[in-house]
Amino acid sequence: MYDAGGDILYVGKARNLKNRVSSYFRTTGLHIKTRALVAKIANIEITVTESETEALLLEQNLIKDLKPPYNILLRDDKSYPYIYLSSHKDYPSLTFKRARSKTQKGKYFGPYPSSGAVRESLNLLQKIFKIRQCDESFYRNRTRPCLQHQIKRCSAPCVNLISAEDYQKDMQRATMFLEGKNPQVISQLVEAMGEASKSLEFEKAAEIRDQIDFLRHVQEQQSIESGAGNIDVVGLAIKAGAACLSFMFIRGGRVLGHKNYFPKLALEQDDAALLGDFLAQFYLSDARSNDYPREIVVPCMPEDADLLQSALSDSLGVNIKITSNVRTDKNKWRQLAQSNAEMSIASYLSKKENVFQRVEALRVALDMNEVPKRIECFDISHSSGEKTVASCVVFNDQGPFKADYRIYNIDGITAGDDYAAMRQVLTRRYKKLKSGEGKWPDIVLIDGGKGQLGVAVEVFESLQLTGIQLVGVAKGATRKAGFETLILPKGEGDRTLNLSADSPALHLIQHVRDEAHRFAITGHRQRRDKVRKTSTLENIDGIGPKRRRELLKYFGGLQEVKKASAEEIAKVPGISKTIAVIIYDHLHSD
Repeated sequence: MYDAGGDILYVGKARNLKNRVSSYFRTTGLHIKTRALVAKIANIEITVTESETEALLLEQNLIKDLKPPYNILLRDDKSYPYIYLSSHKDYPSLTFKRARSKTQKGKYFGPYPSSGAVRESLNLLQKIFKIRQCDESFYRNRTRPCLQHQIKRCSAPCVNLISAEDYQKDMQRATMFLEGKNPQVISQLVEAMGEASKSLEFEKAAEIRDQIDFLRHVQEQQSIESGAGNIDVVGLAIKAGAACLSFMFIRGGRVLGHKNYFPKLALEQDDAALLGDFLAQFYLSDARSNDYPREIVVPCMPEDADLLQSALSDSLGVNIKITSNVRTDKNKWRQLAQSNAEMSIASYLSKKENVFQRVEALRVALDMNEVPKRIECFDISHSSGEKTVASCVVFNDQGPFKADYRIYNIDGITAGDDYAAMRQVLTRRYKKLKSGEGKWPDIVLIDGGKGQLGVAVEVFESLQLTGIQLVGVAKGATRKAGFETLILPKGEGDRTLNLSADSPALHLIQHVRDEAHRFAITGHRQRRDKVRKTSTLENIDGIGPKRRRELLKYFGGLQEVKKASAEEIAKVPGISKTIAVIIYDHLHSD
């Protein structure tokens, strides 16, 4: 899809081109981002391929080369780090490499998810096997051992303090360690220790013993291991207009680490579509070289999963399985990756630069003179009118300010009357502002439509509060995120704002509103459960724990107590006729 200037806007594939392309030009039901794309389209160019697999590969090549603004973009596309085993005949080295070289001979291990994972592995190899990590020019020009040998992190092959044969044995074990074959390495070292002891080489045996202890300690630290080999586990979280995909990389049964990605969401996508687009671009990228898992565990099956599996198999020559319905260890990994994704998206949203950008965008959207320093949002929660609570959450220019979160128990209103609940909580919250108590907000968000906003306007007028921007947040017709309508008070022209779905201001409002909703539900459940877990008998004066136990023991349960007459209740040990009447009247007060 091209714009009027000939620049590419979007690249897509489809089994049925007619249905897919015509879906962009429906008169109703299009997401606001899709409508923005369609408004810019001046020309559509179509390429027909021999198969769906070929279409997927072509799509990913075009996205990678052209970077269209309306496609999902994998922004972190730098090369992955590797551990490089040099081709030196007798004394090869292990070093850090950012990319694989086609001309440089040697063996590569990886890729690793981060440079920190590479350096941690190299540090372990230095401690356990004393493999040199210096470059060739440094190695050739040594006349005496360097500091690494003095701190027992190198066996000093540069000055022949170790034979080529012994060094090769250490290198072989280090290679097996990098391949995840720790048990085999330990087995070899146990045999070597026994041979050294028989030869009365006790210092060598002690050194090997220390290596075994270190390896066993490392193996214990690998609390998550796989017998299945190479697996990638993916977690996905979408919140307030941002998305995070958290990858756990497992190679040779060892967890190498994890890495988070925050793709740019250009079009409205569900979880399956987002996963499909991202995984195709991620695994068909040149940056990953030749290292691929044999299985990808995902939170839900991506769109066109069969097609993606076929494309990876055809282009890479390996079978890669994509699964979501997993058990035992794989399910634990999936839950861990999902937790990482959710924590990472929360951290991403709370970063100062992201928060400031969103707060500034909200200032512009609401045409305010100054950046708002304090935003408060209210929401009401109840179960069919039972135990109504109201939440108040507070955001400042650095994100959520949880110390000022409050829950208000709402009583004395008609069950289910959200307007009365909103009136009560706003009155209780702001009646002290006039006397100088409390903190003055810049913006007050009301989760609801014109009715709830009208109640807020009445409360603020009765309290004679001015200078506070009131905003109602109404869900759209589909009640999906991205379709919210902002309603401003009548005094400002009864106008409404419909911000674009990719607006940072709208993302901030969604974040604040969702947090108020979450906090209200949590408070309501706690209040409701507290009541439901409390026996009705506990509210009767004169009935202590002993008498309650006797009542429940005599009748077998609270329901039987409720069915009993006052005369029957009086038969319970410790219950007089007067108390029996009090109990009966309390249980039948309705």
